[in-house]
Amino acid sequence: MITPQKSIHYEQYEFKKWKSFDAETIVETPVSLTVNGEVWITFMCTPVNLEALAVGFLYNEGIIETMDEVSDVHVCEHGDNVDVWLNHEAKQPTSWRRTSGCTGGVTAVDLLAKPNVNFDSDQFKVKPEAIGVLVEMLFESQSLYKETGGVHTSALSDGEKVLLSAEDIGRHNTLDKIAGLCLMKNIWPEKRILITTGRISSEMLQKAARMNTPILISRTSPSSLSIEMAQRYGITLIGYARKHRFNVYSNPQRVGL
Repeated sequence: MITPQKSIHYEQYEFKKWKSFDAETIVETPVSLTVNGEVWITFMCTPVNLEALAVGFLYNEGIIETMDEVSDVHVCEHGDNVDVWLNHEAKQPTSWRRTSGCTGGVTAVDLLAKPNVNFDSDQFKVKPEAIGVLVEMLFESQSLYKETGGVHTSALSDGEKVLLSAEDIGRHNTLDKIAGLCLMKNIWPEKRILITTGRISSEMLQKAARMNTPILISRTSPSSLSIEMAQRYGITLIGYARKHRFNVYSNPQRVGL
């Protein structure tokens, strides 16, 4: 099996002096997704929670709705392929579009089409002070990052605590892993907030909408298209979130404005 971190050696130059270090770095590796015996795509990912990555990807792409459709999912012996067997036929999309996701994300979803979700603008509000607390909880859940750096983290919260978290070199992969963990563990809280270290691009916004999440928080920036999509879908999009400040780009009524 492939491990999510790898031992490395490097030389550091600082203040006119050289120093040698042994450390750990995050692993990026290709892992194929095979559905009903047919290879669909290859993820560039960090090899942890691979079953959740595969299941969550199929969910976020609209191929499956529940784990009842999954007969079996397992990672192969060498860790470079995830086999998913469904109890129904699944047609591979004829074309995959490259997204702006780091490490090269792909999707067959029409990102300009509104998903079949309904976000009531009056439901589920949080206090502004809670945003900073949730970001701190996200940082506390970063186990791989603390060891290696160079990895994104996303977390699902009910507004009070972190229920699930996932780490990967690709920010889009973290949301697929969260979706997969929700399906596999049957954790779908009534109140849902996603917090992520990654930039919010269109595919990140689409995945959050697919998971029926009305509030999406990032420690960095959203793209112009993700803001337009959040406004159209009714999602509260928050960026540059820190302990005592954040920016709200759409539907600010959920955070007390």
